[in-house]
Amino acid sequence: MLLLASQSPRRAELLKQIGVPFSQYPVNIDETVLEHEPPDKYVRRMAEEKSSLGYKKAGTNKIVLGSDTIVVANGSILGKPKDKTDAMRMLSILSDNTHQVFTAVTITSAKQQKTIVIETQVCFGPISTKQMAEYWQTGEPQDKAGSYGIQGLGGQFVKHIKGSYSAVVGLPLYQTRMLLTEFGIINEC
Repeated sequence: MLLLASQSPRRAELLKQIGVPFSQYPVNIDETVLEHEPPDKYVRRMAEEKSSLGYKKAGTNKIVLGSDTIVVANGSILGKPKDKTDAMRMLSILSDNTHQVFTAVTITSAKQQKTIVIETQVCFGPISTKQMAEYWQTGEPQDKAGSYGIQGLGGQFVKHIKGSYSAVVGLPLYQTRMLLTEFGIINEC
């Protein structure tokens, strides 16, 4: 049985899209960025810690998937906004600019642990202060890394992406399917 070490409805929905039976098994970890920790190393560590903790808590004979997604602009990680001012600051940074979204997926079993990290380039068009304020009022940016959700109203700001759309949402489907095949959760055709 696959366990998803996340309470994210977006990750659960994406995992359902590839037809994998699973149960959600949320875990809480310290998500503090270490001093001088590069974004790709940070997102890898978060996914590995979630998967490892989920495996440790669930016990043997389980396979646990942990994942993490971060938004990076100008080398800095943009987390979830603290308030409207913080969201406006982040959206101003993203406006008319290209940023990176890193998503890591880790699967842990009794025999092994494997992690992949996917980087996607996301290019935003210009966003006016009025648009930012109106977007904040929708409630969507309040629990999203970088203050936007590409799968929702935030998608209107995206000019184009280079990479995996589903990774920006929270789980790279192709790469996750490949990992699940390696772990015997999905049978190859």
